[in-house]
Amino acid sequence: MINDSLKQLSAALAAKQISSVELASLYLGRIATHNARLNAFITVDREKTLAEARSADARRAAGETGAMLGIPIAHKDIFCTDGWRTTCGSKMLSNFVAPYDASIIGKFKQAGMVSLGKTNMDEFAMGSSNETSFFGAVKNPWDENAVPGGSSGGSAAAVAARLAPAATGTDTGGSIRQPASLCGISGLKPTYGICSRYGMIAFASSLDQAGPMAPSAEDCALLMNVMAGFDERDSTSLEREQEDYARDLDKPLSGLKIGLPKEFFAEGLSAEVAQKIDGAIAEYRKLGAQTVEVSLPNMGLSVPVYYVLAPAEASSNLSRFDGVRYGYRTAEYRDLLDMYEKTRAEGFGAEVKRRIMIGTYVLSHGYYDAYYLQAQKIRRLIAADFAAAFKQCDVILGPTAPTPAFNSGEKASDPVAMYLSDIYTIAVNLAGLPGMSIPCGFSASGRPIGLQLIGNLFSEARLLNVAHQYQLQSDWHLRRPTGL
Repeated sequence: MINDSLKQLSAALAAKQISSVELASLYLGRIATHNARLNAFITVDREKTLAEARSADARRAAGETGAMLGIPIAHKDIFCTDGWRTTCGSKMLSNFVAPYDASIIGKFKQAGMVSLGKTNMDEFAMGSSNETSFFGAVKNPWDENAVPGGSSGGSAAAVAARLAPAATGTDTGGSIRQPASLCGISGLKPTYGICSRYGMIAFASSLDQAGPMAPSAEDCALLMNVMAGFDERDSTSLEREQEDYARDLDKPLSGLKIGLPKEFFAEGLSAEVAQKIDGAIAEYRKLGAQTVEVSLPNMGLSVPVYYVLAPAEASSNLSRFDGVRYGYRTAEYRDLLDMYEKTRAEGFGAEVKRRIMIGTYVLSHGYYDAYYLQAQKIRRLIAADFAAAFKQCDVILGPTAPTPAFNSGEKASDPVAMYLSDIYTIAVNLAGLPGMSIPCGFSASGRPIGLQLIGNLFSEARLLNVAHQYQLQSDWHLRRPTGL
């Protein structure tokens, strides 16, 4: 049953072949067995999970028939969850218990889904390898010497190892798609504003977006039907009619125009990844799609632009963590200023401090115009490049990451090399577009490789259709690590 899709699990619950309590217990047992090795979860509370499962069973017994009612899900530890410890992977929030639910969490509760726990993540979502977490690094289930990607590496590892049938993630510069690629699962970053950010602990507010992570595109579509929607409590939430993200899954791809950006297939892309992407392109051509070359001339500037804008927003957002109202506070201090300084020095990890300092610098007097303002102008050029490309094609296809998963510790001492892991994903966030990663093969050493699909604004249903049709012809998304 751990290999069943969300649709299959829903059918089994509806047919009373299994109860929600039994299903939740199955996954809790797997977490108890394997999490000590993988470190995918920060917080698990068996009693809370089983209480939610009993509630779901009671709702079904009363006649409720929701598609996701009673299905377990894991949540990235960036979402405030009422009564659960919510740490954001940081010492700063290691003792924080959220007093309310993030909108996303509330939507899943309303649908009757059962929380399995809070997944590990890079501290405050800052990282590409899940090595910056205060709670320790997450291991890649396919190869425990490899990183799972970040910052949603705990969610990706949990789904890949079947410790959960699905999970939530957040994507600021590739933090859903890159770990999905490195762990061999499917992950969708929706159009900015489609999923509420209320109760999602902020890193970079103009870039952060919640999204689903699951084995298949079909699973992601079903999760999007729950988590998307307008929220008046979020000023960046978009007021749009509710849509069925699974509506186009079975549409044929005949006539689909796939754009292949020449910048995605240039120097820096590993030969193994290029080979698997070429194989996927050939499969799409068999399905009736046409390919056209497009160009994103400013894509090479996306990494420097991102590492001006994201730290600038982080320096503002993280100023609230000062030891006064909640979270960690230093034990000894002389006065208020000393408490601020010691609390932040002790509570934040090295990567978070680095980004706060960069962000404060680029926003400071004399540097704002030279760095921050220039980065905002280039951001508009990057968005314009995508708009021009989508006049020639329906979706854009390329690699999610330049290499398969790298070894733990390999890039820990070289921040720039780590930042370049997101070279193909960051531009999507800067433009506010939807993008997703799906598995398309494995390296010679058995590590997963991901294919990235990028759509125009609000084209999630089309992206999911394109991904699903490929997955009907392949089994990469059905494979799971041995020994688990």
